[in-house]
Amino acid sequence: MLAKLPGLIRIPLALLLLAGNIVLHVLPLFAFTLVKLIVPVPAIRQACSRLLVRIAESWIGVNGRLFDLFTRIRWRIEGLAGLRRDGNYLVLCNHQSWVDIPVLQRVFNRRIPFLRFFLKQQLIWVPLLGPAWWALDFPFMKRYSRETLLKHPELQGKDREATRRACEKFRHMPVSVMNFVEGTRFTPAKHAAQSSPYRYLLRPKAGGLAFVLDAMGDALHAILDVTIVYPEGRCTMADLIAGRVHDIRVHVRERAIEAGLLGNYDEDAAFRGRVKLWVNTLWREKDAQVASMLTAADAAPTGN
Repeated sequence: MLAKLPGLIRIPLALLLLAGNIVLHVLPLFAFTLVKLIVPVPAIRQACSRLLVRIAESWIGVNGRLFDLFTRIRWRIEGLAGLRRDGNYLVLCNHQSWVDIPVLQRVFNRRIPFLRFFLKQQLIWVPLLGPAWWALDFPFMKRYSRETLLKHPELQGKDREATRRACEKFRHMPVSVMNFVEGTRFTPAKHAAQSSPYRYLLRPKAGGLAFVLDAMGDALHAILDVTIVYPEGRCTMADLIAGRVHDIRVHVRERAIEAGLLGNYDEDAAFRGRVKLWVNTLWREKDAQVASMLTAADAAPTGN
């Protein structure tokens, strides 16, 4: 019913409720984070960690309910059968928009362990959200440009060390580690600049995937290969909140972690070649999957 309200009423109301949901969940999240920090008893800290995840899952659940109330999105989701809340997953996905994140949260919330993303270091300063991500053990990465590394070679490998430290923490909890393999959001300009061999995707980056698998490969039990398609074209968070997104399609495929994907990416050239071949093969299949999903969307009856 709320989706039928005029935009001048619906959009501010949706923003107000989304902001209220942030405050409603962030305040108790910070309270239990403080307890976790100051109480040295391991059992209490573990209990706080579990409560923090439940608060975050409630936060995501309420956001999903609000989007259901204020939008008219047709969801087409395939491949969720057999997922486990007690499993440990590496989630790989194409990346088109910040909308990908609430989509992934909506699809996987309470179906697999809580999703954690690698975030840029600067995002820790986002009001309320940055400290909340920190409290939930989201790993913050400080990426260095090629120019910076040339001027300061001592920084070489620091981002990889941060990846390893984050993943070591994840070895002792149920976790789903999210990796956007392209490393950045798709745009036609980036696609052209890369001379990407894929029609709908940027070139994949194998290094981050290899480092995560190397750090916690034996603690992970599967890879979730996720493809997201917006048949109406790439969209923004503003489009989502304003109700301009009407069709979202998600395909999930569980893949085994092959023994050949575990090794030293920096020092073993043969292994590095195997990982790149595996990722490029995956990306060719994903490109074909996107094409198939778009074709299916074009063939769907209007309003279905």
